[in-house]
Amino acid sequence: MERDEHKAEEEITAPLILSLDDVIQQSIGRLNLTQILQTFLVSMPSFFDNQQTFISVFTHAQPTWHCTSNNSSSSSSSCTPTSNLCDLSKTDWTWDSGNVHTSIISEWDLQCASSIFAGMPATSYFTGCLLGGVVLATLGDSSFGRKNLLTISTLVMSLAAFASSFSPNIWVYSVFRFFCGAGRASIGTCALVLLTERVGKKSRPQATMIGFTCFSLGMLSLSGIAILTRGLSWRAMYLWTSIPGIICAILCHFCLYDSPRWLFMHGRGKDAMEVLRCLGDVSQIIPRLSNIETVQKVANTSTNPFISFMVILSRRWAVKRLLAIMFLAFGIGMMYFGMFLGVENLGYNIYLTLVFHSLLSLSSYVLFFLWWMQNCNRKTSLLGFCTISGALSIAMSLLGKDDNLMLIALELVSLFCACMAYNMVLMYMVELFPTCVRNSTSSLVRQSMILGSVFDPMLILVGRDNMIYSYGVFGLVMLLCGFLVLCLPETKGKVLYDTMEEQEFDSDNKLIL
Repeated sequence: MERDEHKAEEEITAPLILSLDDVIQQSIGRLNLTQILQTFLVSMPSFFDNQQTFISVFTHAQPTWHCTSNNSSSSSSSCTPTSNLCDLSKTDWTWDSGNVHTSIISEWDLQCASSIFAGMPATSYFTGCLLGGVVLATLGDSSFGRKNLLTISTLVMSLAAFASSFSPNIWVYSVFRFFCGAGRASIGTCALVLLTERVGKKSRPQATMIGFTCFSLGMLSLSGIAILTRGLSWRAMYLWTSIPGIICAILCHFCLYDSPRWLFMHGRGKDAMEVLRCLGDVSQIIPRLSNIETVQKVANTSTNPFISFMVILSRRWAVKRLLAIMFLAFGIGMMYFGMFLGVENLGYNIYLTLVFHSLLSLSSYVLFFLWWMQNCNRKTSLLGFCTISGALSIAMSLLGKDDNLMLIALELVSLFCACMAYNMVLMYMVELFPTCVRNSTSSLVRQSMILGSVFDPMLILVGRDNMIYSYGVFGLVMLLCGFLVLCLPETKGKVLYDTMEEQEFDSDNKLIL
């Protein structure tokens, strides 16, 4: 009897070996003031990222024009408000604004240029996003880590945007836009992964909502900056958005904490515990650990920066899962970015239209993270949003601009569903893969979105006269890609796994494909 009591006492006092997820949950399971401040700091690069993504809506817009007074009063004048500028002599018309530098279109005489040439800067930006994301994808999982890659990406993007304001011609401008896109390629991924890995499961929706809200506020602030700089040179917008971005990168370098999950995975247990100590309360955890290494996973310490890709390719289920969500993201990306970049084609005031779009996007974030994410399945939701958004976009293209009220109503509903699908796929991609490859796979999924958006500038220019070539294509692609969600597993209620072995098997030790 005494032996049994002594044995039970030893079991109670013996140090308990905790899993990594237990350590994260018990130390920072609830949001406190420090975590909220850190969450805002992580989210700030996305604020400037969104500004650079959609700044072309204003800097590349075609200014309004009017016939010159001498010609408009003459009965022999061929200039009318509905005339094609390319059919008129430059002496027959002039821009409404006396400043030709309000847009790259008026400054570099691109009003009659081909859609490929006029859309080259925007296409260069998204091409830079695509290539930069592929090159930088694995650095967040390997040597750089989440924090360093986020800081460097923000700095490169902001410096390239600053340099864009001094471009002498469209060729140099396109080069700077390419590097700006290459720099921002990893910002969204690093910010999202860092947000989800530094909080407990219950706090994840609130933390990610803050991040997405900052992303939406970036677009909203862009409209304000455009109004304040209206009539000035388009270069002023780049100065107003790039200088704060540089300051943000400096703050991230000195004030931001890295992911404790990533630190544990790379053998830096003491650094990880120090981060947890700064973010939460580890006083109840330390006595229960025999040593810090008990919560540390076995990580691949190879110096090969592409080791994450090799790990993914070694698992057949991971390859199938990655390809399915990449094609799904391709369709969502084409629709999401296309509808924001194509506001000029709707025929409304672009300043007010982008404000309404930003508010609609913001409302989708609040609805998604406060209610939808916790209560609804990923697969069913994605399929529904993709189907509705794609179908309504096709209906818009068939309707044309004859019925403006119906057009804007369909566009707003389609955009709202596209925003919800965008929110869902970004969270879905984080849950589908473990910590050891999460940044790499998330980067690839985001690059698929960017690949879809690469075609948007040209489609929008071609679709100015016939919306079938813009909104019709957006809707069809999203509709077809949306059905690929049926090939993916449901992840609602699952924890964030850390190794490929954990992700491969669910809690019942059953293989998940």
